[in-house]
Amino acid sequence: MSDTTLPTSRLRESLGYLNWLYNPFHGLDANAIYDLLATSSPTERGLYLNLGYWREAADLDAASDALAMLVGETAELGPEDNVLDCGFGFGDQDILWAQTLKPGHIIGLNITASQVEVARRRVSKLGLDDRIDLRHGSATEMPLESASVDKVVAVECAFHFRSREHFLREAWRVLRPGGRLVLADIIPMPSVRGFPARLEQRLSWRLVAGKFAIPPENAYTRPTYHSKLAVGGFEQIRIESIREHVYAPLHRYLAEHPETLQRLHPMARLPARLALRFEATSVYRGLDYVLVSARKPKQLLGPGRRR
Repeated sequence: MSDTTLPTSRLRESLGYLNWLYNPFHGLDANAIYDLLATSSPTERGLYLNLGYWREAADLDAASDALAMLVGETAELGPEDNVLDCGFGFGDQDILWAQTLKPGHIIGLNITASQVEVARRRVSKLGLDDRIDLRHGSATEMPLESASVDKVVAVECAFHFRSREHFLREAWRVLRPGGRLVLADIIPMPSVRGFPARLEQRLSWRLVAGKFAIPPENAYTRPTYHSKLAVGGFEQIRIESIREHVYAPLHRYLAEHPETLQRLHPMARLPARLALRFEATSVYRGLDYVLVSARKPKQLLGPGRRR
């Protein structure tokens, strides 16, 4: 490597952050965002990029693990299961599930090739290659046979998929009858009364959606989400808001532990610190956070999806 390669790479990276976070006329797609973020995870022991589930967690690593476990336990992952994990990041949750819930086999799909490469190395280093198969592929065009998996899970990524409906159709297709779908997902909050609060809500959503590649077709609230799952043929649908255990405690933790932000790229620290100057109720007013679970019926009547 030449003497100029590293400074040039850092400059290119900084310009990428500058254009992404500070240019109001420019946004990146999810693939480009995660390529740019690389392994700059705010967690200390892992490479998680999720917001965490803070019901009992004392730090960001524990909260990130807790969110993965919430999804895994809701899906009832077990030794007989062939699991599909969509948007697996750097594989932290797959490693955690393999070591704790011990599903028979985990297949991962991720469109970000740089993450796939790192995750595969981590899985191999732990000797889990025979149980975790991480692939470069799309959650909206799954390279899997129909009725080939028992559980489909996605931790904090389905809001990126273009569109979530395409993903739900593919999840239905690859699930075996009786299979379960479980997601941790971000959607808009229902509209509130009062112009100031409603404006703050809209600005909150639009800022996050614009900078974190949430396409407009994925911007719907819990009732519409439920309807899309039902129309798609799923049953036993449950969409539970867990936002009180996500946004406010994360905001509080970061405010109390500013050193956590030092693990981020310098260009990303400023907007994070600015956000911490406001109350969590304002910053996250437009964002719901939901735990979604549904089941594909065990018996299907006729060629359609519904019983």
